[in-house]
Amino acid sequence: MANSYLLEVGVEEMPAHVVTPSIKQLHERVAKYLEEQRITFDEIQEFATPRRMALLIHGLSDKQPDIDESVKGPAKKIAQDADGNWTKAAIGFTRGQGATVDDIEFKDVKGVEYVFVEKHIAGKSVAEVLQGLPAIITAMTFPTLMKWGYNNLQFIRPIRWLVSLLNDEVVPFKILDVEAGRTTLGHRFLGHPVDIARADDYEDVLHDDFVIADQAKRKDLIKDQITKIVNENDWQVDWDADLLEEVNNLVEWPTAFAGNFDQKYLALPDPVLITSMKDNQRFFCVRDQNGELLSHFISVRNGNTDYLDNVIKGNERVLVPRLEDAQFFYQEDQKLTINEYVERLKKVSFHDKISSMYDKMQRVAVIARLLGQQLNFSDEELADLDRAAHIYKFDLTTQMVGEFAELQGIMGEIYAKLFGEKDDVATAIREHYMPISAEGELPQTKIGAALAIADKLDSILSFFAVDMIPSGSNDPYALRRQAFGIVRIIADREWHLPLLNIQSAVIAALSEADVKVNFDLNKNSNDVRSFFLDRVKQLFHGQKIRHDIIEAATDTRQDDIANILESVATINERKDDEAFKEDIEALTRVLRIAKKAKQTTGEMSVNPSLFVNPSESKMYAAVSELVDKAAERSMRENFAALRELTPVISEYFDENMIMDKDENIRNNRLTQLSILANQAALIGNLDNLIVK
Repeated sequence: MANSYLLEVGVEEMPAHVVTPSIKQLHERVAKYLEEQRITFDEIQEFATPRRMALLIHGLSDKQPDIDESVKGPAKKIAQDADGNWTKAAIGFTRGQGATVDDIEFKDVKGVEYVFVEKHIAGKSVAEVLQGLPAIITAMTFPTLMKWGYNNLQFIRPIRWLVSLLNDEVVPFKILDVEAGRTTLGHRFLGHPVDIARADDYEDVLHDDFVIADQAKRKDLIKDQITKIVNENDWQVDWDADLLEEVNNLVEWPTAFAGNFDQKYLALPDPVLITSMKDNQRFFCVRDQNGELLSHFISVRNGNTDYLDNVIKGNERVLVPRLEDAQFFYQEDQKLTINEYVERLKKVSFHDKISSMYDKMQRVAVIARLLGQQLNFSDEELADLDRAAHIYKFDLTTQMVGEFAELQGIMGEIYAKLFGEKDDVATAIREHYMPISAEGELPQTKIGAALAIADKLDSILSFFAVDMIPSGSNDPYALRRQAFGIVRIIADREWHLPLLNIQSAVIAALSEADVKVNFDLNKNSNDVRSFFLDRVKQLFHGQKIRHDIIEAATDTRQDDIANILESVATINERKDDEAFKEDIEALTRVLRIAKKAKQTTGEMSVNPSLFVNPSESKMYAAVSELVDKAAERSMRENFAALRELTPVISEYFDENMIMDKDENIRNNRLTQLSILANQAALIGNLDNLIVK
């Protein structure tokens, strides 16, 4: 028989950002539990509101399948003594299996006789299995936890009711003093406690009690209601996916409405208005058909249309102080100059173990110029980058950003333009924060991209220098995200920068610029390199590229992240070529034998006068050309050139005994192979590639 089971965990209102992850987590944990318990099911429906997490499981099997298994015990010589009597080992084994020595059989296993017991395990009923769910529920993890009463249990919010219904029967269990039953609670203000007759009735019962339990249906209703308001007024709405998700997780019975504010506030910059409405009040902004913000907003209440006029007036009233504050800050901030704001940064700490924010900007200005020079920026671009780097944090000391922290960078751009800075300087101030998430938008300008790399690079080098290195899940300063951001910007721009070994160049540049640093930027340099390489791996793992290809390309002597990225892409593109296996095997043979050389790095020279066979001259000419042209070739071109050497390498090994008895000839050949191996190492460690 196919069964339906309803599990509902009723709690006090959860924060909006926790609702969706929580129901996903509960779904995953329950599904895993059922699979471990050998209970099959067809599908699991999710329901979630601020006050409840619920799962409706369809097609549950009646019971676990029975298990018949043959359990192996001790060897016969251990199970019986010399007289054939059962030993304690045999008796203990059978007792542990719920059997007796009379149930023992002997079976031969590779020439040795062992004790075996045939065991039958009857499957538990599904109801019995479901009674184990309290342990699954209480094991859930949340970003914040609460304790209530005199209990030790920690949960996202106090548990107030539980529903556990298999078809039309309650499956009893208990969490603390809350017993599971069939009674759920409807909307906090519009609903009331109500019994659910059957598990499949859940959604309809709650709908009649002013709760739309299905998140997707609730979100669609919100969108439909907002769209209706927009269409009736000939407006456009700023559909913000994050805001829509948040609002959806704040309500159980949504009713959208429109409100107004004084047109004088439209003089504020759009980001200020939007932040005041969206982040503080969770309002949707509306625009006219030309895209201009209007003095209206749309919000969603958790309730029906009763007394909606009062709700609208209340929302309009609470918005005014936020807009008044924003207007005041905007006017006051323009009374000072950028230089005055920059001076204030001397009293703003970047980190107490590192420096002030002002000192950070001095370092970043030097790093930015170093990067700009390596990227062959024009004199004008270098000047703009330098100006941006010397002021880019100034808005942190403005009143607007002090009140609306989420506007940092955004207000910097707005104020910089008001104060007469060039557009690309102002834009770079905003873009230096990008990307603000793993998949966030990247800087669109050269100056912004360079400043973003310089700022993030300084943070990473500085924190590593004072031994504040991320470990495990601990990364309080988001250094992984910043390093991944650098990798993404480089991949997007295809910029060639020796970032994996840049500390010495940064130290020299800081010294030349007379910028004092009270920590050793060279410290933990190997850790910095590994840290960046891990982010490169992260980028390609997300693209589902073969693990061995990623490992091969990142196990390299390269300092240029762009080259490593190109190596991964190149190997991945060519992995299915007909001659790929043969070419890689030829090169890896070179790598293995070259390891026997006494010198594998630094200046190495081959003596042609020691050549014995023509193949040595061919190899010498081919490798010399490879080395001479390597710097001007792309990684794709270098990899192609390496692969073209396969016939030369094969002939070389056919004609020459590398480990010749003559020490001079032997070392000369090993040197020749080492030079070729070093060229291959620029692509990566090809030994890591799996070829079939």
